[in-house]
Amino acid sequence: MELKEVMGRRRSIRFLNPHKPVEREKIQMMFEASRIASHWGNVGSLRGIAVFRDSAPKEVLESLTSPIAGYQIRLAPVSIVWFLETAAVDQQSDRLLELCRVGALGYGEGKEEAIREQLFPIFKNIAETTKAPGLGEVDCGQGIAQATLMAFDLGLGTCCLGTPHGEQIRQNLGMPESCRILLIQTVGYPAESPEAGGQRPRQPFEDLFHLDGYGNAFPRSQEVVDELTSDRMLQAPAPLPWREAELEYLQKALDLKGNGLL
Repeated sequence: MELKEVMGRRRSIRFLNPHKPVEREKIQMMFEASRIASHWGNVGSLRGIAVFRDSAPKEVLESLTSPIAGYQIRLAPVSIVWFLETAAVDQQSDRLLELCRVGALGYGEGKEEAIREQLFPIFKNIAETTKAPGLGEVDCGQGIAQATLMAFDLGLGTCCLGTPHGEQIRQNLGMPESCRILLIQTVGYPAESPEAGGQRPRQPFEDLFHLDGYGNAFPRSQEVVDELTSDRMLQAPAPLPWREAELEYLQKALDLKGNGLL
């Protein structure tokens, strides 16, 4: 499947087949994709715990649910708890030297010594600052995005969910205090159509992107839009005519209570 088509289908799949298990090999492939994502300073602070519904302890599964998205987690064969390990920053010096020794940082004779003298003190002084929310979350997001693209390429559906129970989840999973919960990603085989009702609404392109300064809308070429539509990155806008009927079917098939929050 072409990358643009995968990106176009990378919308949230909220309804998963609860009866079809997800192969561990496919979860590993998602983790492999996230592992090689770019990360500032090469510290690699993104970590993940795959919680398999059929094998995880009951208290772990219960801690993952929330009032709004609980049904998604109950249905999902796998939920990945993505978190940021702030202690990864403590190994910054080792990571910089790794980059140096493979030719990705510095140049010429004495480059390792120069990194020790010039970069080590800088990163040491800002270590606690870099553990705070900010750039780390951005780079972790890149890793999660790559895992999501991999999942779709493998025929899986996913949905990223926030949680109000981060501290409880951290404790139930036995994670140290240095870990910060980012989100929960449900993973499984889709029970709904790949289109999931069509292209979800998004803010106007011109309101989001600027050229050479704030307030100057980046010009949107219709030719580019047409090309992306042809490549199936941009699809027919939601709602598709049959979507409401599909939602009613899913509610009955998955035994979901009709509360208007589906």
